[in-house]
Amino acid sequence: MDHSRPPPIGFELQGADQAQIDVGFNQPPPQEVTPSTQPLYPNPHDQTEVPMPPPPPIGFEGQMTDSNGRNGNNTPEADDYKGNQQKIPLDLGPVNEEEVINEIATLYFRDKKSKIDYVLAYEDEQDEKKKERRQTFQDNLQDEGLILEFEEKENSINKKTSFVKVHCPWELLAKYAEITNMKMPLLENDMDEELTGFVEHCFSYLPSPFELSKDIIQDEPNYFTAPFNRERVDQFIIKDKDTFFTNAQRSRIVYEILARTWFEHDKKGKKRIGVSNMVNNGSYTAAFPLHDGRYLSEHSILASGKDNDRHLLYETWAKPGVWYKYQPLDHVRTYFGEKIAIYFAWLGYYTSALFPAAALGLAVFIFGLATFMDDKPSNDICDPNGAGNFTMCPLCDGRCTYWKLESSCRYSRATYLFDNYGTMIFAVVMALWASFFQEFWKRKQHELEYDWDCADFESEEETLRPEFEAAISNRRTHPVTKREEPFVPSYSKCIRYGTTLGIIVFFLCVVLAAVFGVILYRVVISGVLYASTDGVIKSRATIIASVTAACINFVIILILNFVYGRIALFLTDLEQHRTQTEWEDAFTFKMFLFQFVNYYSTVVYIAFFKGKFVGRPGDYNYSLLDKRQEECDPAGCLIEVCIQLGIIMVGKQALNNFKEILLPKIMVWFKSRKAKNEEKKEDIVYSRWEQDYNLADQPKMGLFDEYLEMVIQYGFVTIFVAAFPLAPLFALLNNIIEIRLDAYKFVTQWKRPMAARAQDIGIWFGILRGISAVAVITNAAIIAFTAEFIPKMVYRYAHSENESLEGYMNYSLSVFNVADFQKKSIPSEIPPELGNVTQCRFRGFYEPAGPHEYQFTMAYWEVLAARLAFIVVFENLVVFLTWLVMYLVPDIPYKVKMQMLRENFLSKEALYRAESIKLSPMRGGGGTDNDTNVTDRTIF
Repeated sequence: MDHSRPPPIGFELQGADQAQIDVGFNQPPPQEVTPSTQPLYPNPHDQTEVPMPPPPPIGFEGQMTDSNGRNGNNTPEADDYKGNQQKIPLDLGPVNEEEVINEIATLYFRDKKSKIDYVLAYEDEQDEKKKERRQTFQDNLQDEGLILEFEEKENSINKKTSFVKVHCPWELLAKYAEITNMKMPLLENDMDEELTGFVEHCFSYLPSPFELSKDIIQDEPNYFTAPFNRERVDQFIIKDKDTFFTNAQRSRIVYEILARTWFEHDKKGKKRIGVSNMVNNGSYTAAFPLHDGRYLSEHSILASGKDNDRHLLYETWAKPGVWYKYQPLDHVRTYFGEKIAIYFAWLGYYTSALFPAAALGLAVFIFGLATFMDDKPSNDICDPNGAGNFTMCPLCDGRCTYWKLESSCRYSRATYLFDNYGTMIFAVVMALWASFFQEFWKRKQHELEYDWDCADFESEEETLRPEFEAAISNRRTHPVTKREEPFVPSYSKCIRYGTTLGIIVFFLCVVLAAVFGVILYRVVISGVLYASTDGVIKSRATIIASVTAACINFVIILILNFVYGRIALFLTDLEQHRTQTEWEDAFTFKMFLFQFVNYYSTVVYIAFFKGKFVGRPGDYNYSLLDKRQEECDPAGCLIEVCIQLGIIMVGKQALNNFKEILLPKIMVWFKSRKAKNEEKKEDIVYSRWEQDYNLADQPKMGLFDEYLEMVIQYGFVTIFVAAFPLAPLFALLNNIIEIRLDAYKFVTQWKRPMAARAQDIGIWFGILRGISAVAVITNAAIIAFTAEFIPKMVYRYAHSENESLEGYMNYSLSVFNVADFQKKSIPSEIPPELGNVTQCRFRGFYEPAGPHEYQFTMAYWEVLAARLAFIVVFENLVVFLTWLVMYLVPDIPYKVKMQMLRENFLSKEALYRAESIKLSPMRGGGGTDNDTNVTDRTIF
């Protein structure tokens, strides 16, 4: 083949010589860059530092390369910026234009060619121990092959922070890409159009206001990939070795090296390793990869295109004005890595699934609003000449007195809004909704796993945790890989896990003790409020007690979360997990188990225990510290469940938004403002690395808090949805905001995180399935035992003469002779307007005074049987429909399955081709085109 002329456009990669680019394996590594004593480059007033090459002809922008494979004599980002400058007139002002140009230059070493892949920052103090650690660490990094360049504190704006810039050369990138089985482009995907269904094809032509503009953001090319191999480098699509590995991949490779490099020996002679430990012990104040540039631009992205990938993500994803647009997940993945992208994909999918649930929940609530004036039991309670005139038994001992049922009118009206006939239908639908959500997310997850080349990450690509390798001295041959690696003996695991279990049980008991304290508070404060002489306070005693108890419980939850988070971190490290995924799953399980008890225990108490074991007048239960237990209002406890859920759910979301957005924004604004003022005084560029250094740090646990917040919310939406039908609506509104707030803080407020890989959402999916299973039981129990649905149905169809609820309140309230009261239960005073009280009513199904006085009536057993039967039918119906959904919906879409088979076939073809080239000299071949171009040959 003639190599003297380039191939036609569109055929550059065809044939055996598609990778004629010099990948540089035989070149000597670049020399170490020594610390610089020159002023920070470039000079703000010297524009010759970033020359502007003439623009290439249209259609040939990527073809004009120098011998090093770069566009002109400048960096790609600077070229992109200059190209944008020439598209439209730009009035940035001299200062802004210079700032942008100089910042672009600070994405590179002083040679303007070596890209900065990671930055280490430290403040030059007099601690010799830290200096020694840094020097050892940096020497070992250079021995590994990384190139370092130093910026002394005199070149920084604050005059106290020094920076170490890290560059990874091609040889080291290729080496670690092969070690970590990093998948790289092998051949363009030729099956997308073939596997696109007719309906999907038709819908692609329909305009949608939610779609991102193709003029702004274009689909990323879709390639079949294979694990990178240096011996078969010519088979991969390498247009330019400087851009072959993305910035995210480069930073991930550098982090692998930083995480395994040692800096000192401990007292036992073991090496202490990892940049994270260097940050923790204060040797470095920060370690991070750089953002691609500014996220704001003076010109329109529609007219001039993106300045950089960060700018593109802000305009199409993090900007508040695009809240209704689809997320550019492929670009999020390219910039932040698969782990963060999968979180946003799951959050977006969950939010989309909430739309029908929120609409139905709102419809149930509107139905309640439209019909609550027609509810016969509520009307009877509010009627002073009917059931409202019933004299009710005191709700506490001594200080409480008799009261009229009509005082519960507003309470019963509010309860009906959430306890009506639509509630049961909604609970069944939400149980099915949870099943559909899980099954279809599973399909979506498999699709993302394939598209993002992480389907085999945990089994093939994930490496041992550096902390595990450094801490474990026992070694054995792995039965699968046959390589020697560290391991934890079984007896050691038993001891460690036993210790963890004991501590976890202790802290769960602490949580239950806190819940018990809140319950005791409710009992005491209710008695105090009912004894008040103020009629307003007395009539609202139950509501006031519920609201204040919920607020106290919320504060306790926050305090216990803070303490237990650190305990769980210590326990997970104690267990010595082999991989980062195993470590995260173990930590997640501990934290969620604690949070589950912490957040839901009070709600469970109100829904299933309050008022159930109080006893009856004349025989009250005093087992709780010799205190009479709380009673539910005659209308039920459901409205109290709603209050508890509302305060915890809304309060938690508001606090998290403040903690995650407003607090970091205030800190970043303060740091940036101070640096900008110094920049104006000094003739020094506010470099990209110092701007990023002044950004807030991502929490140490990464995405854990984000997932936990959403999974706890998912529990509120599913577990107690029968008691609070508006929960999906509140969750939907919160999540629409949450997606953009999370995107905003990742793009603008936080340092760029290391682009970690992940195969799926991890143990969170198993937790979601567990929550959904619990939700079926709890919703059935809420409808059966907490709501009044079952007793009303029994009365309507078994006792009512006209199948209405007329007379239901008289049916559900029993009669008690006040002469049978225990001494301490007798009211201390009786209001004169009540006259001589001889009988009072209380909630329950008991025989009146007589031969079988105060024994359960037949109605009690009828209602109990109906409740149990409802639970059995409800659960079996939901379980059957869930199984049916799982059976009918395949886990892996057909399109993805076919593409996976095609990719495996091409990987084997590439391997066969490489072996053929190796063996061709043995056969006497000369390595001709016919020998190398074997893409049409089958190996089966």
